[in-house]
Amino acid sequence: MSPATSLLDQAVTLSDFEALARQALPHMAFEYIAGGAGDEWTLRANRDAFERTLLRPRALVDVSNIDTSLTLLGTHMPFPILLAPCAYNKLFHSEGEMETVRGANLSGATLVASTASTVSLEEMAAASNKPLWFQLYTSRDREFTWDLVRRAEECGCAAICVTVDVSVRGMRDRDTRAQFDLPAGIERPNFRGLSPEALKGNPRATGRHIYSPNLDPSFTWADLDEMRRRTRLPLLAKGVLTAADALRFVDAGCDGLIVSNHGARTLDTLPAALDALREIAPALAGRAPLLLDGGVLRGTDVVKALALGASAVLIGRPYLYALAIAGAAGVVRCVDMLQRELEMSMALLGRPDLASVDASVLW
Repeated sequence: MSPATSLLDQAVTLSDFEALARQALPHMAFEYIAGGAGDEWTLRANRDAFERTLLRPRALVDVSNIDTSLTLLGTHMPFPILLAPCAYNKLFHSEGEMETVRGANLSGATLVASTASTVSLEEMAAASNKPLWFQLYTSRDREFTWDLVRRAEECGCAAICVTVDVSVRGMRDRDTRAQFDLPAGIERPNFRGLSPEALKGNPRATGRHIYSPNLDPSFTWADLDEMRRRTRLPLLAKGVLTAADALRFVDAGCDGLIVSNHGARTLDTLPAALDALREIAPALAGRAPLLLDGGVLRGTDVVKALALGASAVLIGRPYLYALAIAGAAGVVRCVDMLQRELEMSMALLGRPDLASVDASVLW
């Protein structure tokens, strides 16, 4: 039995992967995954919001067949669980995003590729057995940004998720204490052609300097309009937390929204993603699909997000921890665990398909 298999066999829940990854990863890499912004109040709130939300079961419903499939923005999915865009996968596994793609292929999950990946978008797309979605960080270099959009189209990506909540980096104290830096030999190939400064990595802000060369603090609604005109792909705004912004994004032509506080890695004391969903979903009234990203660790969490108006959820940290301990097999185990828990939760709640998971499932 290999050490990776031995570690993987110890995981019973998604939460277990974190403790196992702490054993397997260098301190700096573990802290990069685990940490949130500031005092990590929002990081804790993402979990607290799920834990204080209760469920209401139905008795004597035929649940002999549980159907978790859906079609989201033209993409057929066997379950409402996507792999969130996460940077720097080579910090956690020697094959980086290529191993993540293999895990996505084997599990059936749709992977959202990060701009800040350590493998190029083209390589990831060529290895994927289904269309990727692409997460886009905008740059001050507009032509470079539009070129990333073009590349996503040419790679066959099924959607673009433009991150709208990171004009500057968050204050990630754990990263600073762990002296985070990309090791020699790990690159960010999607940023080739930008500025030499951006290719050096993302050093923490020091002194009065808060800006990063590869993040654009000047990106506004006018630029979003330009992006909408430049792509035929479904466009999602990632990082929406208020009803007012949600309505404006849909009015601006966004095809979907990802309700997210960036894994609690930007501004501390933001609300939990699930609590933001409670505000946004009623205001949007079904005008566009909502995805929930932040704090999902259990099948019951997926049910709660769907009941509050989400079409699907994204997971990030759990699959990175699983990737660290067992590569693609870890990613598969992580997704399978959550999918199984979702099916079990739906059966015990008397909800045989996703259409039956609505607000009445909440206590």
